[in-house]
Amino acid sequence: MAKINELLRGFQRFRVKSFEPNRELFNRLALQGQTPRTLLIGCSDSRVDPAILTDSAPGDMFVVRNVANLVPPYETTGRYHGTSAALEYAVCTLEVETIILLGHSRCGGIQALLDGYGQNDEGEGFIAPWVQIAAPAREEVLRRWPDASREFQQRACERAGIRASLNNLLTFPFIRQRVDDGHLTLHGWYYDLENGELLQYDAEKDRFYDLYFGAAPPDAKPA
Repeated sequence: MAKINELLRGFQRFRVKSFEPNRELFNRLALQGQTPRTLLIGCSDSRVDPAILTDSAPGDMFVVRNVANLVPPYETTGRYHGTSAALEYAVCTLEVETIILLGHSRCGGIQALLDGYGQNDEGEGFIAPWVQIAAPAREEVLRRWPDASREFQQRACERAGIRASLNNLLTFPFIRQRVDDGHLTLHGWYYDLENGELLQYDAEKDRFYDLYFGAAPPDAKPA
């Protein structure tokens, strides 16, 4: 109960510090609905909260979070597609103008992928087949840097996973059409937990750049 009580006290602080001073904003969102211009796809990791990292207000972003911030390729099989449903709603109904794919360092999902979890269809769980969405990222990293340190491989795979999910976004017809028409832009971000740095992917140069300090060290040079 102690943890629950902490959360309840946190809600009380929210009421005093955030809700009451912004009651007009919350009422407007309740009565008029949401009109976010940005869809952010992030990881479920408790250390990486998109709203906190971007200092966003309620109604600013439509957020989807899952293990390892992955986007599956487009498919129409009769299964449950939570992430794909959120993409469809954000793009086709809310008509967002920007999609941000936010990855981060020390991602447990990517670590599981690097460890080979799911390659042999172990068990009957959900994590193994899910992280296999980023299998091409793992294969790329192990092919290019087989002798690099595990820490370097992890960071490289986290970034490669962002690129893979950006590519998967373009397999959705309603996303591809809007990107081609210039009505939707895609961005890949990488948050460094240790240093508080945010990198952005440059597709033309196939590089990640620090949003404040310029080019990040290239993947080809393990640090």
